[in-house]
Amino acid sequence: MAKYTPHTSEDVRDMLQRVGVESVKDLFNDVDKSIRRTEPLNIPEGVSQFEAYNKFKSMAKKNVVIDTILRGAGSYDHFIPPTLPALVNRSEFLTAYTPYQPEISQGILQSIFEYQSYMCMLTGMDISNASVYDGATACAEAMHMCCDKKRKMIIAGAVNPQYTAVIETYATAGDFEIVCVPEGSNGKIDLCALENAIDDTVAGVYAQSPNYFGLIEDMKAVGALTSERKVKFVYIFNPVAAALLPTAAADGADIAVGEGQPLGISMGFGGPYLGIMTCKTAMQRRMPGRIVGETVDNRGNKAYVLTLQAREQHIRREKALSSICSNEAHCALTATVYLSLMGKEFINVAKQSVSKAHYFMERLTAIDGFTLKYKGEFFHEFVTECKLNVAKLNKRLLKEGCLGGLELDERTLLWCVTEKPSIEQLDTVIKVIKEVASCN
Repeated sequence: MAKYTPHTSEDVRDMLQRVGVESVKDLFNDVDKSIRRTEPLNIPEGVSQFEAYNKFKSMAKKNVVIDTILRGAGSYDHFIPPTLPALVNRSEFLTAYTPYQPEISQGILQSIFEYQSYMCMLTGMDISNASVYDGATACAEAMHMCCDKKRKMIIAGAVNPQYTAVIETYATAGDFEIVCVPEGSNGKIDLCALENAIDDTVAGVYAQSPNYFGLIEDMKAVGALTSERKVKFVYIFNPVAAALLPTAAADGADIAVGEGQPLGISMGFGGPYLGIMTCKTAMQRRMPGRIVGETVDNRGNKAYVLTLQAREQHIRREKALSSICSNEAHCALTATVYLSLMGKEFINVAKQSVSKAHYFMERLTAIDGFTLKYKGEFFHEFVTECKLNVAKLNKRLLKEGCLGGLELDERTLLWCVTEKPSIEQLDTVIKVIKEVASCN
């Protein structure tokens, strides 16, 4: 007993006396004997700390260490300052439960308020919540914000297919209709096709920039079209690209959503991530999740409070907004600390991503058999077609410590270059690709 609880033998004896039983086993007398375990658990004998260390060390050797990651598609390998985990992993911030209570500490409330302020700065929007689960669920939640009497949403152009899948899953449960307008031959939104698809039954339009192929879309044109047709415009953005591109608000968006993982959150095998949600003031009452506001207390001191809603759990049945019950506030805190640590250097993260991606693209397409599929301006992702079998190419790259581009088909790869890989690393990858190409 003492191994697993802080109670002494005297504590246990006192508690048993108070409840009127003689032993801990007696506490289970009400459990039917037919379902009680009588034989001991099949647990191996314990080992020494040294033996356990060696066992875990041998298991760890099975891990594959990847030095260079050239794959994105929604999860990005950015540099994380060592100071960041040292700060956000302090015990004061780590809790498995979501902080939504009105009596929550001023410190946590302020950190959420600062996060919201950063997100509004990146998007130009008026309101931000304290995040949802990830970029995909943020997109899906935006559908609920747009749709009231009208139940149709349009997904325009090359939107991340994982986002589309989650939107469609939500739509099935909510009796919404999703219409996908495919991208044009240039990999971008077909504005004519989008215009023809918008009718009186459409509530809103999704568009992503940079899009799934990394191309920068003409979002101002999309904003003008949706405004003219009086439908909502949901702008799916990349927070790092937002450091260089016009804000979602400047392009006419009603709602801006995105994946906050690039803001200091590790790739982590796909999560936990950070779903950014921002909107114009007119839509604030339809926003799910926590929203923190700034006010003054009865002494005139600055104070932070949950606002617009008493708490995040919504109990209005089919009109309910989502309840975010895991500690997404910690992911939001991570993004806040990351942006605070980076300061003006955050712009350089974006600039280096663009510069290195274009450098790698130019060297890659100089190799015989590699061509750039889409010619438009891109941020840090681009698509190439090649004569090689891309699965075999990626297998060889992996042996050299590089995770290659995402295989779109057997001859097409979606590459991503952030600020993290050095020019020397990129040159090494090019050298390996040249070797593979020369053998085919």
